[in-house]
Amino acid sequence: MSKTGRLRDTTIDDRVLAVAARQLAESGYDALSVQRVASDAGTTRQAIYRRWATKAALAEAAVTAVAEVAPPELDDAEPFEALVRELTDFRSGVSRPGRMALVGTMLQEGTDEDVRDRYAVGVVAPRRQRIRDILERGQRDGSIPVDADLEIIVPMATGSFYGRALAGDPIPERWPERTAAVIWRAAGGDRR
Repeated sequence: MSKTGRLRDTTIDDRVLAVAARQLAESGYDALSVQRVASDAGTTRQAIYRRWATKAALAEAAVTAVAEVAPPELDDAEPFEALVRELTDFRSGVSRPGRMALVGTMLQEGTDEDVRDRYAVGVVAPRRQRIRDILERGQRDGSIPVDADLEIIVPMATGSFYGRALAGDPIPERWPERTAAVIWRAAGGDRR
């Protein structure tokens, strides 16, 4: 006897995760409502809970989906150009609708620690590692001194964007190139 039933709608996951990410960005973790996500995504709470057992699990999945954007190809570029490409990719990603608000949500006290950790592991850490790898390549090829304090320099690369956004300052033209030049000099490089 074959088992028949309704086919599972495979588009629900994408719709739900997009709506959950938008709600996180707009309202924060505390205000994330599974009922509202279900309604906005055109599904039911039961369909969501079959996929994600808790609100925290749904939020973690939404944050993970945000992180699953392919990084730029940097292997063929010399280190300074690779840094410019990485910062260009960062600006593009963080400038998408709701992304800066999502960053703010991750900093809220009420945000579930597992959700925050997932964001740090899935979004922040890979970006920082790519920037560190680029600067270490610069150290290996001699364009940056080997004693450059990468522990301080790496977070500076994206920190200026966040700082300007928080202050309400516009992001300047050619931000990736200008920031890469400042980071390069901060690392002791003599280029640009």
